[in-house]
Amino acid sequence: MDLGLAGRTAVVTGASRGIGLAITRGLVEEGVTVVAAARSTSPSLDELGGSVHVVQVDLSTPDGPATLIGAAVDLLGGIDVLVNNVGAVHPRLGGFLSVSDEDWAATLDLDVLAAIRTMRAAIPHLTGRDGANIVTVSSVNAFLPDPGVLDYSAAKAALSNVCKSLSKELGPAIRVNTVSPGPVATDLWLGAGGVAATVGGAGGRSADEVVHAQEAAAPSGRFTTPREVADAVVFLASPRSANTTGADLVIDGGLIPTL
Repeated sequence: MDLGLAGRTAVVTGASRGIGLAITRGLVEEGVTVVAAARSTSPSLDELGGSVHVVQVDLSTPDGPATLIGAAVDLLGGIDVLVNNVGAVHPRLGGFLSVSDEDWAATLDLDVLAAIRTMRAAIPHLTGRDGANIVTVSSVNAFLPDPGVLDYSAAKAALSNVCKSLSKELGPAIRVNTVSPGPVATDLWLGAGGVAATVGGAGGRSADEVVHAQEAAAPSGRFTTPREVADAVVFLASPRSANTTGADLVIDGGLIPTL
């Protein structure tokens, strides 16, 4: 299926690995020129070639998002699509009382304010562009509060709320949608020091045991792949979903049991 994205321009945050890398690759395969934002690049990102312009920037800082969008406009001449993907999660195994103000501030800066600041900087450049839209990677934790990642859950809830509100404010000029994955097979979950290793180490289990238990919690019996999330993002960014705005697409293998 031709998604009608050829010749468009996009900005993707958190693009050097995992979901962000898969989104960048998916957009490039559809003929999109991408500004890929990350604190540092990666060999896999560099391999994508001339359709990708890497901008190294720390989006957790107050000025980082505006710096990114300024660089993107200079490189691309305009922006058609913004994909907010940057984020991180840290298991809070000590419970609520162990989460300091500094922990809360760091989570909110990266998981909420980075996207808010990037959208604030990008919206003037998206305005007036045919088919302009924003797709934000949220999480099932936005509506599945988890004491093990309580600050991340709160941040993603706020992020999804902001995006829903923006869809009402900006429609029909700019579409705004979110994608909410469950556990995804990336280093965030599966890598050394990732969620599985951290939770397993605290509970006397191996990382593999944690992963198998999490897989068993979903009817599909497995984690989502980064490419599956990317495919959903690319579709929402395309003219094939031209009347979709304010939507949240859940990709969790059936993990969430409620309607």
